[in-house]
Amino acid sequence: MTTPLITTLEQWLPDMTRVRRDIHAWPELSFQEVRTADTIARLLESWGIETARGLGETGVVGRIDGERPGRSIGLRADMDALPMSEANTFAHASRNPEAMHACGHDGHITMLLTAARYLAQTKDFPGTVYVIFQPAEEGGAGARRMIQDGLFEDFPMDAVFGMHNWPGMPVGSFGLTAGPIMASSSTFEIILKGRSAHGAMPHLGMDPVVAAAQLILAYQTILTRDQDPLEAGVISVTQLRAGSADNVIPDSAVLRGTVRTLTDEALDLIESRMRDLTQHLAQALRCEPTFNFLREYPATINHAAEAELCTQVLCDLVGSDRVNPQVRPSMGAEDFAFMLQERPGCYVWIGNGMGDHRPSGHGMGPCMLHSSSYDFNDTLIPLGAAYWVSLAYRFLQSPAGPAL
Repeated sequence: MTTPLITTLEQWLPDMTRVRRDIHAWPELSFQEVRTADTIARLLESWGIETARGLGETGVVGRIDGERPGRSIGLRADMDALPMSEANTFAHASRNPEAMHACGHDGHITMLLTAARYLAQTKDFPGTVYVIFQPAEEGGAGARRMIQDGLFEDFPMDAVFGMHNWPGMPVGSFGLTAGPIMASSSTFEIILKGRSAHGAMPHLGMDPVVAAAQLILAYQTILTRDQDPLEAGVISVTQLRAGSADNVIPDSAVLRGTVRTLTDEALDLIESRMRDLTQHLAQALRCEPTFNFLREYPATINHAAEAELCTQVLCDLVGSDRVNPQVRPSMGAEDFAFMLQERPGCYVWIGNGMGDHRPSGHGMGPCMLHSSSYDFNDTLIPLGAAYWVSLAYRFLQSPAGPAL
């Protein structure tokens, strides 16, 4: 479905595609997004947008005031790239062998820049739009850093909204849901101290590898026997490090991994049971355990009223047949969760397609997030910008609360 707004924004697609591909070619890791922030600030200022820098080290916030006073809304895009090499060889492939925009943050930036350009030109809305360009989403908790630096005090917002491209969803479609849409992310490290011995004489040692193996299996019983079967949860042991010789029982072993949940209650249960199992099972196998558990990102939980507002905006924009208002949550994590803990809002997915938008020169792999063959679909730029503009207009024109 094409609306007059999308048609207008499509006129800027060649220019904004060049912006997106330039950002893609020069990816920067968390809290290193200096060139990216320079590009964003330069463009915002060229459109007459008041711009602030430095929140969360490299963050950028633009302020767009409408034609009369009113409410305020925040629209957020993430800026950082991933620490990985790109397999693509097309012209805008990464020129930094140690970084790649494999999650589409270059596209997120460009969709929000396009919306900011339109809003700054029209200004035919009440209140204020804040466009937030956030660093360090990929594990650095840049959203939390911006909040700690005074994001919501310096730029008062009644609500805040986020958007992420989603490979596998058809182009032109959107997904969202009230409640949890992305999982919490926690990491753990378990150190098992045993006693070294010859591999042919295991009775003389205390084997931390056997203890580690038992723990890996025991952790899965938390999900199958302790947790409500209808509650989502993931415990993945992703690293086991022990020993250096074939015939030596090592004196220690280290387990590392990740835990994902959609609720705090599930997370509390998993952490508690992992701690108990580690302590008692390790001791039963004559090893001394150390248990470390770090809660990194909370679950991304959409507020019901704001999710309903976004659903209505999207249905008006692309048609109800292209909007899934009860999309299944992902067990991936997103630090926009910190912003939703501070202000009401909603996080949506925009379909990035199956990867057939990529020209020759892609890495021949699937166009999935965090893949070395990924590339953002540039045809989404006007559509994503149209959503931002439509959402800002609808929210700011509402006299009280997000309801229409």
